[in-house]
Amino acid sequence: MVLRASFRQLLLLAFVLISLMLGAVSLSGLQALQALLAKSREAGQQAVLLNLASGGLAERSTDMERAARQYLVLGDRSLRQRFDEAAQQAATQLQPLQQFAPTRALAEDWLATVARIKRLLAGGPLDPAQSDQALGQAFRQLAGQTRDLTQQVQQALAERNQALQDALEAQRSRLVQQVLVAIVVAALAALAFGVWLTRPLRRLGSAIVALGEGRLDQPVAIHGPSDLASLGQQLDWLRLRLTELDEDKARFLRHTSHELKTPLAALREGVSLLQDGVGGTLSADQAEIAAILQHNTAVLQQQIEDLLRYNAAAFDARRLQRRPTRLRTLVQQVVEAQRLHWQARKLSVQIEGDERLALPVDPERLGMALGNLMSNAIRYSPEGGEIRWWLGTLGEHAVLQISDSGPGVPDEDRAHVFDPFYRGSLQPDGQPRGSGIGLSIVREQVAAHGGQVVLVANGGGACFRVLLRLDSAGEPDAGGPALALPPTADVHPSST
Repeated sequence: MVLRASFRQLLLLAFVLISLMLGAVSLSGLQALQALLAKSREAGQQAVLLNLASGGLAERSTDMERAARQYLVLGDRSLRQRFDEAAQQAATQLQPLQQFAPTRALAEDWLATVARIKRLLAGGPLDPAQSDQALGQAFRQLAGQTRDLTQQVQQALAERNQALQDALEAQRSRLVQQVLVAIVVAALAALAFGVWLTRPLRRLGSAIVALGEGRLDQPVAIHGPSDLASLGQQLDWLRLRLTELDEDKARFLRHTSHELKTPLAALREGVSLLQDGVGGTLSADQAEIAAILQHNTAVLQQQIEDLLRYNAAAFDARRLQRRPTRLRTLVQQVVEAQRLHWQARKLSVQIEGDERLALPVDPERLGMALGNLMSNAIRYSPEGGEIRWWLGTLGEHAVLQISDSGPGVPDEDRAHVFDPFYRGSLQPDGQPRGSGIGLSIVREQVAAHGGQVVLVANGGGACFRVLLRLDSAGEPDAGGPALALPPTADVHPSST
């Protein structure tokens, strides 16, 4: 059995890995800087000792020379002892220079010169004048060696300081590179984790939208963290359950309609027989009652057929047969199909828009929606009025807009105009009351295409706007913002 981590565990793991990587880079840089700081501190301490040693040698050399020359003149043993003490102090101060590699050889030469001076002071075959001359030469040599030691110390310390600065700069550059690389890697890792972890969330969102749009034929399969995969399985169970309920509803409507239509047909036939006088001549009151029965049975039959038609339209909207279609051609076909209706009312129909505007749609289903909009405009337009179709684009949407010169939609009806079986308070004179499913079918068919149909503000009659995404591939529109679209003047169709 394969155990998969949950979304929360994977997210926590991603944060931990990124934090560990950045922490490792920071710790490595800190250790390198601490090592350089320790070397710098050690070099500083050694520089102090070397400067003290080289500076003290010049003073000790002066003391030694003074004591040696006085000893040669006076022969006082205390002067010789002072010389030996100064020489001993100089040897002690010379120890750091002996331990320092760049000055070790010079320090040994300095000690050798002091040893030679001691031998001169101890006496030998030279007369006093020669001894004084040899002693002066030895001290001049000692002074030169002292200067060489001081210069060597300064040069060695300068080279060491430069080396430390170069090492510090190199480490700083290396640390900057490591930090930049770590930031880039962390950003890429975060992006990769984000894409990998949010992809199932996008699939879940699409699946929820599909369920909300009634597209129940698409299985929900979420691959990813265990909790999201489990949620996907629950959504697929919900899809199957909704499919069963939808089928049960359709089956119930079919059976109920059949059961109602059979006795209703018998009732209508019986009423017709009564009106025809088969059972005897009817009085005026009886004939009026029979007419009322005949009218109401006809209304009831029409309502049953409307219910079946709405249910069939909602069911068929989920099974689109898309193909590239020129929208203007589709509108022209809808207008031509109802030519007799609008010519009978002496209406004029104008179509404006881009002839090249095309989308992958189901022309039969979208044509049904446009036909209902056209019928609605014909129904509410006054005799001799005008119906205008506009085709254009608005942002990322293709727009099919129809407006009439009728009385428009009252404010109290605007929120419910697309509700099934809702019939507005304003009905045209001299025409039978509508069933209230025409605009509901429009909404179902347009939503199946991933679009929206909205009622927009217009100075005259009613104005309906169908919005379809230009990149439409069957995905439902996000919705929301389209409901707040500007009025008709904001749509800019191409002129023909």
